[in-house]
Amino acid sequence: MKKPVMFLVGAVAIFALGAGVYAYAPSKNDTQTAAPPKNAKGEKSKDEKKGGAGEEEKGHGEEGAVEMNDARVASSNIEILAAGPATLRDSLPLNGILQPNQETLVQVTPRFPGVVREIKKRIGDNVEKGELLAKIESNQSLTVYEMRAPISGTVIDRQISLGEYASEQKPAFTVADISTVWVDLSVYRRNLPRVRIGDKILIDVGDGGAPVEAALSYISPVGSSDTQSALARAVVPNPDMRLRTGLFVSAKLILAAKKVPIAVRASAIQTVENRKVVFVRDGDKFEARDVEIGAHDPENIEILFGLLEGDKYAAKNSFIVKAELGKGSASHEH
Repeated sequence: MKKPVMFLVGAVAIFALGAGVYAYAPSKNDTQTAAPPKNAKGEKSKDEKKGGAGEEEKGHGEEGAVEMNDARVASSNIEILAAGPATLRDSLPLNGILQPNQETLVQVTPRFPGVVREIKKRIGDNVEKGELLAKIESNQSLTVYEMRAPISGTVIDRQISLGEYASEQKPAFTVADISTVWVDLSVYRRNLPRVRIGDKILIDVGDGGAPVEAALSYISPVGSSDTQSALARAVVPNPDMRLRTGLFVSAKLILAAKKVPIAVRASAIQTVENRKVVFVRDGDKFEARDVEIGAHDPENIEILFGLLEGDKYAAKNSFIVKAELGKGSASHEH
């Protein structure tokens, strides 16, 4: 009698245990419709945020890079140069003026006083030696004599007019051979000990062209009390007549020169987040490349680390690229 009772109690216990397990098991539909977990504030998880930000970042391009096509670079007047060797110069700035070479200049004076009957040449005309300049009727003999050019050159001054009385006391024409000119520079007294005959100078003519290289050939033994400076002079060839007498020029007297393997223009260096960078051109993009700088002069800066020879970079107006980079950073923060 005891065995049937125990069997019945065991069956009931097994049935109850199975019913409990079934009640707590999740259904198939519940598993498929479960919402993603949220934090205490009901916000999306970090993984979801990361995916959304990735899509937004894609529109701004790579961090530290600015996309600008060639047309935009040209319209912004951004100069693209290649990093490479350069010579850094320690120089002394000087100011001066272009003068006719007085050793190849002649003032033509009438031999006898008289009336100017004919003029053949004007200021700026080129003349050959012996070419007719003017005719003058002598007051003494009432005969007409000729004034001719004593040298070949250019008429740079004329002090007579037709019908005017010409005197032997005043030059009628000035003829100069301006195939060479003098560059007269002022050197202040404190700098005179640093200046020597034969020193190289680079002359900026002010016309946008390349500097003219020359050497000092004369330093005045006396100074000017008005300016407290002395004259230093270079005789400079002028085959294309680029150097026009009477115009002011600036020059750099080279005191020392150092060659470096890689340099960029000084205007290429920009500061981004307290880092020195150069914007390197890669396709249609500018990349902000961290650099370590070395020696420099007013025009070029040595690059010790960060660039390779031949790397193309933004030189003039590189600040425009920096401004574009700043716009991109601002949009990322929003």
